[in-house]
Amino acid sequence: MTEEVQKHSVHTLLFRSLKRTHDMFVSDHAKPVALDEESHKLKMNVKLRTEYGPVLHMPVLKEVRGKALNSSDPIDSSGYMPVDGDAEYLITGTHPYPAAPGVALTADTQLQKMPSEAGIQSMALALPPSQARQDLARTAASVGDIHRHAGGAERSQPPQHTMSLMEAGGMKNTTLIPRKAPTMPKPQWHPPWKLYRVISGHLGWVRSIAVEPGNQWFVTGSADRTIKIWDLASGKLKLSLTGHISTVRGVAVSTRSPYLFSCGEDKQVKCWDLEYNKVIRHYHGHLSAVYDLDLHPTIDVLVTCSRDATARVWDIRTKANVHTLTGHTNTVATVKCQNAEPQIITGSHDTTIRLWDLIAGKTRATLTNHKKSVRAIVLHPRQYTFASGSPDNIKQWKFPDGNFIQNLSGHNAIINTLAVNSDGVLVSGADNGTIHLWDWRTGYNFQRIHAAVQPGSLDSESGIFACMFDHSESRLITAEADKTIKVYKEDDTATEETHPVNWKPEILKRKRF
Repeated sequence: MTEEVQKHSVHTLLFRSLKRTHDMFVSDHAKPVALDEESHKLKMNVKLRTEYGPVLHMPVLKEVRGKALNSSDPIDSSGYMPVDGDAEYLITGTHPYPAAPGVALTADTQLQKMPSEAGIQSMALALPPSQARQDLARTAASVGDIHRHAGGAERSQPPQHTMSLMEAGGMKNTTLIPRKAPTMPKPQWHPPWKLYRVISGHLGWVRSIAVEPGNQWFVTGSADRTIKIWDLASGKLKLSLTGHISTVRGVAVSTRSPYLFSCGEDKQVKCWDLEYNKVIRHYHGHLSAVYDLDLHPTIDVLVTCSRDATARVWDIRTKANVHTLTGHTNTVATVKCQNAEPQIITGSHDTTIRLWDLIAGKTRATLTNHKKSVRAIVLHPRQYTFASGSPDNIKQWKFPDGNFIQNLSGHNAIINTLAVNSDGVLVSGADNGTIHLWDWRTGYNFQRIHAAVQPGSLDSESGIFACMFDHSESRLITAEADKTIKVYKEDDTATEETHPVNWKPEILKRKRF
């Protein structure tokens, strides 16, 4: 009777074969690789020059020199080991890991007995005047120590006591001390916000909001093609302006003149005189829907951005198109202006944010950190910083170069709008109707709101298109997809005990990308 051969998969057979081959040929796997003298010497020379190059010419402390003369330590007055003719220096590793084999210094790397005057001068100039002498002394002493205890003492000393060497071209030299792990600062407590008024009147989605400088009334622009002016205190309708032939996507009230500016999907940018409630100027030039606009705080300039991938700078008085800011490759969704440089900031569906030089009409910087379209940007009222909102993250940035500060993660929706007040409350409003409130400094999300849609609306019509604090910063006004305007205020009854900060720093790790 023939014995059946057990069948194995090709995979198993292949691995068996590999294993056998391995066992056959690696019988000497424990033997160290033979050391090549020449390459080792070369490597050590390079290491020596790289690690200690900047400190080989350093002067020595007077005190150390005095001690050296009086002591029986075999170190001459220069602070280095005495040189016996062509005696070879043997320098072993000076870091707290096991020392490498010694290496003879070549003619090129022989230690200078006395530092040159030029070397001392340049060193003194390079160091900050107040600490120059002290740091110079400390460095010199540590170099002396290196040569004196070459390869010996450093093994017995814990790493934190080891003096760090001067970095290449570095200025200061400090003791390495165990550093505490970075901790997140505790978020400031903010009272929660609550809905206290719902204003109806528009017949379409409410797309934009602006509050007038006197804080008496505010303006909304809607998909019903009208602009409505509301009393801020009572929420009553004061005025309706008609003239746009498509959705009104942006409104702004001038602080310098009695003008209201509006833009819409009909490619039109209008200037309304609020004394006569009539359009007095049109700004022609955009080739597609105009999505946002902003007024420069100190000069008579209007900036608009559009689906034609440009932002345009207009002279308000003459209606001239001063600059066309080109560079974005997709819809420019949001634009903001400020006094300081960069005076114009735009966010686009091409996922980038651009900081613009207003005078030249060119890009100063392009921020490419976002992975999805940037639909909202907000400038902090007091700090020289700003935030941008995108479905991937809300990111905070530092002016003027757009240095990244931190991510605010957790609002996983299409963020249409951002607002921030002087207390450091950042509000993000999303396409799914959710509002998240954040502590600006720490990025802690202290409240989430999802207000019920107006009765009679479709459930899907739950979305925040714009939000803004009034000038007293005690009211938050939101423009929504259920055709209403909702007004929120801080809950006066809340305390730190009733609404504690639920702060878990180990969860809220800051991502650095």
